[in-house]
Amino acid sequence: MLKQRVITALALLGLLLPTLFAANPWPFMVLTGILIAAGAWEWGRLNGLRPVQAWLGALLCVVACAMTTFAGWLHFGPPQMWLVAGAMWVLLGAWMIHRGVSGWAQWPRWVRWWVGLFLLALAWLALAQAHQRGVNFLLSVLVLVWAADVFAYFFGRSLGGRIFAVKLAPAISPGKSWEGVFGGMLGVFLVSWLWMIFDRTQSPNSPSFFTLVWTRGAGVAVPALLFMSAMSVVGDLVESLVKRSAGMKDSSGLLPGHGGVLDRVDALLPTLPLAMMLVAWI
Repeated sequence: MLKQRVITALALLGLLLPTLFAANPWPFMVLTGILIAAGAWEWGRLNGLRPVQAWLGALLCVVACAMTTFAGWLHFGPPQMWLVAGAMWVLLGAWMIHRGVSGWAQWPRWVRWWVGLFLLALAWLALAQAHQRGVNFLLSVLVLVWAADVFAYFFGRSLGGRIFAVKLAPAISPGKSWEGVFGGMLGVFLVSWLWMIFDRTQSPNSPSFFTLVWTRGAGVAVPALLFMSAMSVVGDLVESLVKRSAGMKDSSGLLPGHGGVLDRVDALLPTLPLAMMLVAWI
């Protein structure tokens, strides 16, 4: 399993890295669009749609991404759009986690399907806009999520259950602990501090997300980083909840050793639009 995970990860990096740093942004847009379409296909399967409908969802997601491109939203989209995305993720995430696995199944299937497709398309647009702002900016948002996940894992493994007697969401993801959540937040602050040092010395003209929020002072940066860290956990929990409702362990088997696309990007789905929302506000 570990060998398979490593091979898949290296293959993905081999595809993504050249497009990420390419002078022409279109290879990156196309590759990430394919990945989002695959996530849309998985979303249809998770919500019990027939194969034809799941493929239709992938096509609709591609069309939505293309329409935003032709509308010129890659460089600048309506700021209100990110406020809508942020409000949806905060309210929907809180509602889903509060209602639990059984509550999700009570929604009409077509509503669940369309909401998911809309949020997937928004995540791609946020990814594209972040890429347009600069590779340093995009990487800082991605690393924020990865740092929260990695630090949460190690803090959870070493301290889980020793400080807080109550688990984070045992009915949704039994392995997650409050110690892991707070450890992830600590890791994000550490990474943000190190990244700002890098910006000052190596990338002063292309600021990262961390630098942009810290330049507004601790009164903005601290809540922003805590919020982003928390929402990365919400994205993970929401996908786990949907998989439990569908009775599936992974969203698919598209990525050998890793599960599906949604299994890899679940924490990024809320954080990418929220990063653009915070930047628009700042």
